[in-house]
Amino acid sequence: MTTPDQRAALRAETSAGEPCPICGGVGFIRLKVPVGHPLFGKAVPCRCKRQEMAERRLERLRRTSNLRFLSHMTFEAFRTTDSGSPMIAVALQEALNTAREFAENPKGWLVFTGSYGSGKTHLAAAIANYRLEQGLPVLFIVTPDLLDYLRASYAPNSPSSYNERFEQVRTIELLVLDDLGTQNATPWAAEKLYQLLNYRYNAGLPTVITTNQSIEAMDPRLSSRLRHEGLVTMVPMYQPDYRARTEAEGISRKLETFGSLNLYEAMTFETFSDRKDEIEPAQSAALRRTAAFLEGYAEHPTNWVLLRGGYHVGKTHLAAAVANKVTRNGLTALFVVVPDLLDHLRATFQPGTAISYDERFNEVRRTMLLVLDDLGSQSATPWAQEKLFQILNYRYVTGLATVITITTDGWERLDERLRSRLLDSDRCTIIDVNVPSYRGKVEAKTPRRSTRRRI
Repeated sequence: MTTPDQRAALRAETSAGEPCPICGGVGFIRLKVPVGHPLFGKAVPCRCKRQEMAERRLERLRRTSNLRFLSHMTFEAFRTTDSGSPMIAVALQEALNTAREFAENPKGWLVFTGSYGSGKTHLAAAIANYRLEQGLPVLFIVTPDLLDYLRASYAPNSPSSYNERFEQVRTIELLVLDDLGTQNATPWAAEKLYQLLNYRYNAGLPTVITTNQSIEAMDPRLSSRLRHEGLVTMVPMYQPDYRARTEAEGISRKLETFGSLNLYEAMTFETFSDRKDEIEPAQSAALRRTAAFLEGYAEHPTNWVLLRGGYHVGKTHLAAAVANKVTRNGLTALFVVVPDLLDHLRATFQPGTAISYDERFNEVRRTMLLVLDDLGSQSATPWAQEKLFQILNYRYVTGLATVITITTDGWERLDERLRSRLLDSDRCTIIDVNVPSYRGKVEAKTPRRSTRRRI
């Protein structure tokens, strides 16, 4: 296989009307082979003709692969250091390395997960572009577009039948399926996607998938296949979606990161203090037990944890420590203060916003780990209460990992629908952080509940 530089050199050799020195411009040659050889006496394409044919084939592949407008998405163009976070940069570099290795030798399935703007599509397209440059067949298609492509085959003037189109997609050497989970969830769409992916699953055909949806929230038939560790490699992309905003003075601009841990990077389990020189020994021991429990939870986050206590007792530090440990382990975490979350949701309704309400809302409710800081401090408007309930009810039903902090006052004000879910001991572990605040005040004891974790 010749490189792009070699192809360019050959074109230069035969430019300006000069005939090819090998075939004299005919385009074909006869090989010097012994009588009886399969190619004896037959004309075969010259090297110059083979390059021309390869160029035409590459252009045909580019047209049929849906990559004509994504040719700029290459491994070389993927940047890993723009986040400003060394932790995220390391994870992005690992994702890039995994994608490169797969492109060199595609085996099994590669699934990129993460929120909007995290780089999933770029790496998936880079894999496809790399294979295309090798002259190998690949199909890149967005999931809703795939379903539209299949539906269009039923039109009377369709140039190809449904069976032809479906066979093309399910048997292609390498399929890149972008944005799985954004399709219209009709029974027909669910069935077609299952048939397609089940065929490729059973055949072991190389497949790249991107999704911002949690695997648990997908069709159970698909999620069971995506959990197959022997076939599927999961690549979490937890870089947040950066949006530029202007500072109040209008002099400079900076990047605003929704759900970022940048401000909380120093809040880790290693930096958490048990305050043994400030508080009673029993209280200090309780803090150590809480930190140990949460550190274990961060290794395999499932279900919910509620940290309840007074102001400035370390709830936010512990919640951020969970998120930081989870992201260091390569998983996705979103850390948001509840009033800020509601402000971000409201901002999506403004004209010219860079992200839609649906995108932001789904990003929050589907993230692998959601940390909601200061629940109960938001304004108690019907709209705010409903949005929070919708987010948490979705995560309650799906069992997605969620860490919540709340003050004792906030607990008393909490919507009864949310309170009932937090009191479900099968889903949520409640930890009361009953220690004096860092400002020296001792928080009043909260009533004991049978569902809380005793520390």
